[in-house]
Amino acid sequence: MTQYTSNYAWLMAKFSKVMENHQEFGKTLREAGPINEKDANLIQLAAAAAIKAEGAVHSHARRALAAGAAPEEIYHAIILLTSTIGFPAVAAALSWVKEIIEEQ
Repeated sequence: MTQYTSNYAWLMAKFSKVMENHQEFGKTLREAGPINEKDANLIQLAAAAAIKAEGAVHSHARRALAAGAAPEEIYHAIILLTSTIGFPAVAAALSWVKEIIEEQ
C-alpha cells in the first residue's frame, strides 16, 4: 500500500480533480516511450535532486525502490550529478535518499 505524506493527503482532499489529472498525466508520460518504470523513476529522482526538491526526491526514491531499484543504483543516480549540480546539492540529495532507504 502506498504511503502518502500528510501534505499529499491534504492536496488530494483539497484539490482532488487537479491531483487526479496530475496522476493521470504522469501515467500517460510514463507510457509514452520505452523507458521502464525503474529507470523512469531514477531519471525523475535525478531531476528532483537537481532542483533541490526534497519531497520529490523522497517520492521518486520510494518509487524507484518499489520498481526494483537497488539502494546502490539510487545512490549512484545521485552521485552522477556531482559535476552537473555540484557537491553541496548532491550531498543534500544523498541525505534525503538515505532517509528513505533506511526506512525500508
